[in-house]
Amino acid sequence: MTSRFLARKQKILEQLDAPDDEYHDLSPKGSIDAPIRDLISEINGFDGIVTTSSCSGRISVFLEGRKAGSDASKSAEEGEESRAGPGGKGGGGTWLFISHDPVEVPDATSPSDFTSQFSLEKATADAAKGLDVHQRFIHLKFEPMILHILSASLDHAQRILNAGMGAGFRESGAVSLGSSKTGEANPVVAIRSTGYSFDSIIGYQDEEGRNISLVDDSHLRTLVDIANERFKINIERIARFRTQLLESYQPMSTATTSGASKPDWEDANVRKQRKREEGLARQRALQAASSDEKVPTGNEPLNVEDLGGILP
Repeated sequence: MTSRFLARKQKILEQLDAPDDEYHDLSPKGSIDAPIRDLISEINGFDGIVTTSSCSGRISVFLEGRKAGSDASKSAEEGEESRAGPGGKGGGGTWLFISHDPVEVPDATSPSDFTSQFSLEKATADAAKGLDVHQRFIHLKFEPMILHILSASLDHAQRILNAGMGAGFRESGAVSLGSSKTGEANPVVAIRSTGYSFDSIIGYQDEEGRNISLVDDSHLRTLVDIANERFKINIERIARFRTQLLESYQPMSTATTSGASKPDWEDANVRKQRKREEGLARQRALQAASSDEKVPTGNEPLNVEDLGGILP
C-alpha cells in the first residue's frame, strides 16, 4: 500500500471527522447523506479503500443555468457568469427542491400542493406558447446512489467493482487509474446506475424570473409516486452492495475460526466447505452410534418368538 494513498486517506478521514457544524463538502446539502452514513463508515474502515464523494440517491427539482445562446447583456445585468449547455449541464442553475428520502404523498382523498412545494407557480393555459430551446427549463429528477471510492491498488478496485456490478449498479467503472508520473495505481471507482433514474421537464423560468409550471399538480403527484417507488429499488441495491462488499473484505472463515456468531452474510465457497464438514460430522456420528449396537455372532440361542412362535 503506497504512502501516497495512505496520506490521501488520512486527509479524507480527518475531514469527515470534523464536527457537524464545521464539516462542509461540495454537495448541495454540504454533508454526507444520512441513509448511507453507516455504509460510508464501514467502507472507510477497510484497509485499501476510502470514499471521496457520495450521494445516497435523491429526488430533486432543478432550474437550469442560463444557456449559451441566451441574451448575454441580460446575463451580465443579473450577475450570472456561468452558462449551462443542453439539458442544463455545464454550470449555473439553482436547486429548488432536494430530498434524499421518499417524498410524503397525501392519500388519494387529500389534495396535494407539490406546485408550491417545488417553488413553482401554477400552470396557465398558454404556458408553453413561445418557448424555445434557449429557455431555462425546470426539471424534476430521480437519481440513484453514486459513490466514488479511491483504492490502493487494482485488486481493491476490482473488489469494489465486482460488488457494485453484482448489486445492480451496472454503469459502475473506474473513472481514474492513478498517477502516470509516479507509476502508482490508485484507481477511483464510481458505483452508479442510470437504468432507473429519470428526468422530466415540469416548468420554465419566464423573462420576469418567475418559475412557471408546465404541468398540473396531479401530474407532479404521479412523478413523485414514480420517484418514491424507485427509492425502494435504490435502497435494495445499496443493501446488496453493502453485503457483497463485506463478503469480499470479511470472509466467513475469520468469524468461524474465532468462535464468533454467524453473520447475516457468508462467502459461497466458505458456505460450501462448512456444509461439507457438517455432513461429514453427521456421517461419523451415525457410524459411531451403529458400532455401539450389539452385532450377532450366529451362536445366540434360538428364540421361538423370532420365528413367529411356530416350529416346523
